[in-house]
Amino acid sequence: MAFRLGQLGIPWRRKNSRDDDPYWAFFINTPPADVANSVPELIRSAPEGNIFPTKAELHTPEITSSYVKEMARYLGADLVGIARLNSKDEQFPFAVVCAARADYDPRTSPGVGGQVPVQNGLFTTFVLSAWIRELGFRATATPHARAEQLAAAAGLGTLDADGRLVTRELGTRVHVANVILTDLPLAPDG
Repeated sequence: MAFRLGQLGIPWRRKNSRDDDPYWAFFINTPPADVANSVPELIRSAPEGNIFPTKAELHTPEITSSYVKEMARYLGADLVGIARLNSKDEQFPFAVVCAARADYDPRTSPGVGGQVPVQNGLFTTFVLSAWIRELGFRATATPHARAEQLAAAAGLGTLDADGRLVTRELGTRVHVANVILTDLPLAPDG
């Protein structure tokens, strides 16, 4: 016996229901009432940890760079690059730059949902810098004033007229996470 339903009308497939959903707008645009309860704030306030006293034996800088990039992707980074820093201005020779996909710009979307790429980037850079310190090298994840310029120098993309990073993979929907400054011997990109 055949069962016929005819034409089904599925109400949620009409259009993007996020446009007129007040709960979604609240999730994206309203910052938490107590910022101390937000995950990004918890990660920012966590102590860095110590550097392992014995340096690990490493392969070539190219192979070490591939390991660092693979670890960053495993931890959630969508894009990873390495830039050489100016030795006169910086105390570290290299910067590891991670970027995450951002469906909403975190600068204009202060809600929990708008801050998801910030949270992902903080997690990635926090754990990756801890892993580098476990190898016996200095590493600190820090918000860098020139993060987007370093991302462009690391070969992740180019800068538009406003100084924002534009990538081939994600376009302008990208958030550059904290920059990891390190003395781990790496091969720069870009």
